[in-house]
Amino acid sequence: MVNPALPAPHGPDPEAPNLLVVRDLEIRYDQTVALSGVTLDIRPHEIFGIIGPSNGGKSSFLNAINRMDLMRPNMTVRGDIDFNGVEVRRWRNVYALRRQIGVVFPLPVGLPMTIYDNVALAPRLSGQHLDKAALDDRVERCLRRAALWDEVKDRLHALGSLLSGGQQQRLTIARALAQEPTLLMLDEFSIAVDPVTTMRIEEVLRGLQEEMTIILVTNLVQQAQRLAHRTAFFLDGRCIEVGETEALFAGEVRDPRTRDYIEGKFG
Repeated sequence: MVNPALPAPHGPDPEAPNLLVVRDLEIRYDQTVALSGVTLDIRPHEIFGIIGPSNGGKSSFLNAINRMDLMRPNMTVRGDIDFNGVEVRRWRNVYALRRQIGVVFPLPVGLPMTIYDNVALAPRLSGQHLDKAALDDRVERCLRRAALWDEVKDRLHALGSLLSGGQQQRLTIARALAQEPTLLMLDEFSIAVDPVTTMRIEEVLRGLQEEMTIILVTNLVQQAQRLAHRTAFFLDGRCIEVGETEALFAGEVRDPRTRDYIEGKFG
């Protein structure tokens, strides 16, 4: 077992109401079941890790929370997903829901615009009438929170697509933060970046969890060990178990498949 490189994150308030409550979630693409029988809770200001092999339903889980089924005619979602006490399918304005739920995808997708405009887009589209000084402040604050400001402050009006892969990944994080979300979901962000940048983003996430809840889907089990308060193991479209990360990595598991995956025996 690899020892965490950083100290354990502070835990969320166990007395606070759950931010996300999932019950009996099933996801299908046409007739193919991608996820079935998922029931779990996620606490405010928690970094919640999700690990497991490819095609286990991890990305589908995030897509259901963010109502991506509205954009995928073949995707069917059954069960309950309550976010902040409201079932996500009852939100009348899906864009208002998505403003509270930021998503960072595996490969950075820089919009064909400047670094500044990438970050400023969300507040502009949300109808917030910020004057230039307030918008400038929002952009700088988000870039700082994404650990990117010092590298781009002198070229904010250059195309975001000219940044390196790791910088573009942090730009997508800054763009998600510009919405001021309550929940930030990251889907295997480390696929596209080098180990040094990965560690920098991990430090960013540790700081952000003081302000928001984070769901971290990762293909690196040691990343979940370093960051997550609790971790879920997904396999073959099911959530096999959820537990305190420290306990899972100490071998305190209910299902031997969880231990085998953490120890690298398959995956």
